[in-house]
Amino acid sequence: MRTPLISVAELGDRLRSGQPTTVLDVRWRLSGPPGRDDYEAGHLPGAVFVDLDRDLCGPPGAGGRHPLPHPEALEGALRAAGVREGRPVVVYDAGDGMAAARAWWTLRWAGHADVRVLDGGFAAWAAADGAITTAPVSAERGDVTVRPGAMPVLDAAGAAALAEHGALLDARVAPRFRGETEPVDPVAGHIPGARNLPYGELVNADGTLRADLPEVFADLAGEPVGAYCGSGVTAAHTVLALHAAGRTDAQLYVGSWSHWITDPARPVGRA
Repeated sequence: MRTPLISVAELGDRLRSGQPTTVLDVRWRLSGPPGRDDYEAGHLPGAVFVDLDRDLCGPPGAGGRHPLPHPEALEGALRAAGVREGRPVVVYDAGDGMAAARAWWTLRWAGHADVRVLDGGFAAWAAADGAITTAPVSAERGDVTVRPGAMPVLDAAGAAALAEHGALLDARVAPRFRGETEPVDPVAGHIPGARNLPYGELVNADGTLRADLPEVFADLAGEPVGAYCGSGVTAAHTVLALHAAGRTDAQLYVGSWSHWITDPARPVGRA
């Protein structure tokens, strides 16, 4: 099984040796200025900036805040970023892994098999004194073809069924799961039957994935498993962690809570 992660040392070796690798900078904030500002202030040599909201997701609306992108639009964005058939891709964010995980998942869903997340992201690269540049990058146009469906996707009905008959993991912090607070979406609560496993329990203090993830997920053995969050970004990180633990069957409810609540007939769990 190919690991979905790459270390700073391994990526550094790849870049120094000239091994063909497309590096994508997907730094992103849920609110505030776009990640391009960070990219222009300094990025990995050769890295191309890709906007999570504009390039890797569809427009917010009935499908949730970060729905699946239209395949043709995604293909155009990936080709503009230099993604090529058969060429490995490494994605990185500021360091928490969430945006990079959603980029990893989206490229995998689109049929690009060799995609890895830089464990610890830009922060880990900088802490290891990796080369950082402000030089503009002009990517040679890629030739990737988007073939949707290479990663399992849950819709609302599938998420409800998984919560009842398997393990549907809610990646949000506990107060949001319990419905005590909701800073983003108009309705607070969770999908009934879901299990709360906050993102923070899967990572070390520096944002790298924990090494003992197989033990963390051991109680899910034999159960189908999937994840959701507010809009399918943090939950993509849970799917990444599950893959790192060997659960390559993990499913993502892309629309997540922001889609679930668009239908008032869907039940809401609290407490």
